[in-house]
Amino acid sequence: MKCRVCRGPAVIDLPAHNANFCVEHFVAFCRSQVAKAIHEFRMLAPDDRVLVAVSGGKDSLALWDILLDLGYEADGFVIGLGIGEYSETSTAYARSFAEARGAKLIEVDLRADHGFDVPTAAAETKRPACSACGLSKRHLFDRAALEGGHAAVATGHNLDDEAAVLFGNTLRWNTEYLARQRPILPERDGFPRKIKPLVRLGEREMAAYCVVRGIDYIVEECPMAAGNKHLTYKDALNLVELESPGSKHAFYHQFLRRAADSFDAETTAHDGNRCSRCDAPSANEICAFCALVERCAPPAEVPIDLRARSSR
Repeated sequence: MKCRVCRGPAVIDLPAHNANFCVEHFVAFCRSQVAKAIHEFRMLAPDDRVLVAVSGGKDSLALWDILLDLGYEADGFVIGLGIGEYSETSTAYARSFAEARGAKLIEVDLRADHGFDVPTAAAETKRPACSACGLSKRHLFDRAALEGGHAAVATGHNLDDEAAVLFGNTLRWNTEYLARQRPILPERDGFPRKIKPLVRLGEREMAAYCVVRGIDYIVEECPMAAGNKHLTYKDALNLVELESPGSKHAFYHQFLRRAADSFDAETTAHDGNRCSRCDAPSANEICAFCALVERCAPPAEVPIDLRARSSR
C-alpha cells in the first residue's frame, strides 16, 4: 500500500477518497479538509479567535490541534460534568493537551460552579442524561465565548456525527432540527457563531490523526450515553458505508447543497426576551439552564455565577 502523494509506505487507506497516505501526507490531508470546510462555509476569518469545546475525546482534541496548526488563536473550554471517573479522566486529557501545546484551557465544573452535575439532573428531571448534558454545554459554551470575546464556538462534530443526526431527523422529518443541520450557525443577539470544521472527516480519520500526532485521548464512550439512538444510526450508516464508500459524505453534503435551504422557514426566531437570572436569550422569564440550576442545586447555592478557571 503506497501513499497517493509521495508513493512511500502508506499508514492508512481511505476508501471514501480512494486514497492511501503516509503519516506526513495524512496529517496534511486532515488539515486541508478542515481548511476547506472553514473556507467553503465561511466559518472563520483569519484573525478570528475561536473557543474549542473540548471533551478530552479524539475529535475535539484533534480539532484543537488542527486549528492551532492552521494559525488560529484557539482556546479550549472543558466542562466537568460530574460523571465520576469518566469526567475526571476526560478533563485530565484536555489539561494534558493544553500543557503540551502551550494553549489556554478554560475550565468550568458543574458541581462546584453551579451546584449540580449531570447524574443529579438526570435523576431530578427523570429525563435522559444527554438532555441535561447538552443543555448545560450549550449554555456554558455560549456564555464563555461571549464573555471571552471569541468569534465562534467550534465543536468536534465529525462527518459520522452529522450524517447520523441527519439520518435520525430525516426518519422523523424533524423539520426544525433539519433547519439547523448546517455546519455553521451564524451569530445573533445573545448567541455566538457555532461551527463544525470536521464535517469533511470521519471518526476513523480522527482516531488515526490522534495516533500519528501522539495525542492521548479518552477512548471510552460516556457511560450515561448507553441506549442513545444516535449510536444506532451511526451503526446503520457504517454498514452502508462498508458496502458503498463515500455514502455518508454524499448523504450529508448533498443535503447541504440540495435540500437544506428548503427548511429555512422552520427556524424558530428568538423573540428578544432575556433571562432574569443570567441575561441569556430566553422565551421565558428564566432560561432553561437557570431553571435546571434552580431545580437541581441546593437552595443555598442558587444562583451561582460562572467562575471560569484558566490554565496554560
